[in-house]
Amino acid sequence: MKTPKLLPWQARKAGVSLERAEALWRQAVREATADTGWVGTSEFWGAAETRFRELLEAERSTLCAPQIESLVRCQSRLGLLPLIAAEQMVTAMSANWQRFCNQMSKAA
Repeated sequence: MKTPKLLPWQARKAGVSLERAEALWRQAVREATADTGWVGTSEFWGAAETRFRELLEAERSTLCAPQIESLVRCQSRLGLLPLIAAEQMVTAMSANWQRFCNQMSKAA
């Protein structure tokens, strides 16, 4: 049976290897087949997807990898704030200097 196209994305998001995610997907399909009794219906696919997400979340909670990605992004943005402020200051000073030079040349 084919795996969903979003499986690699979901695996990467949960921090699980692709092989493990495929194994979890096969387990979810087996359980959905046992629960619904029919294969290929919308109820079956909904049950398989729900069970897969539950299994993926359970697998994610067993991993020891810290989830610091959001903290790193925040620190990156905070680190860029002084550079952005300096760039805006230089742009404003340049615009004022250009206006001053244009007024001086018109006066002369």
